[in-house]
Amino acid sequence: MDSSSGNSTRFTQIQNSGSDEVLIDPRKRKRMQSNRESARRSRMRKQKHLDDLTAQINHLKNNNSQIVTTIKVTTQQFLQIEAENIVLRAQMGELSQRLDSLNEMINSMNNNSNYFTENHCTNGTSGVFEFEQPDFFNNPWNMMHLNQQPIMASANDTFQY
Repeated sequence: MDSSSGNSTRFTQIQNSGSDEVLIDPRKRKRMQSNRESARRSRMRKQKHLDDLTAQINHLKNNNSQIVTTIKVTTQQFLQIEAENIVLRAQMGELSQRLDSLNEMINSMNNNSNYFTENHCTNGTSGVFEFEQPDFFNNPWNMMHLNQQPIMASANDTFQY
């Protein structure tokens, strides 16, 4: 058998860049085609992976933006509530002081009324009881709590931290 006729069945002619003809073994040609397909699939997988990562980045950025917004709103609410708490604590202190003062006045009045009835009632010649006025009502320092108004702080006041 002629070697050229055997070679013609084993080799295939393909054109390569112009008029150059190259003889290639069919198995090698099939392997090259398979490698091209594998490389194409690999590029497609890489592109899909890149697209998935880009979508995940966008999703995480959106979540991050929402979380930052929520933190800002929550921080603002916290500061407002903290300011209200400061006002309420101040008002509570003022009211506690006023209550203590009023209780002191009541106790003093009770003690003084007992003092009046026991020691300071005199029966005058006309038959009318006369009461001596105790020092409690004559002392202006004892009377300063009667007209005291609370200092009202506003929750709208802003506090800088």
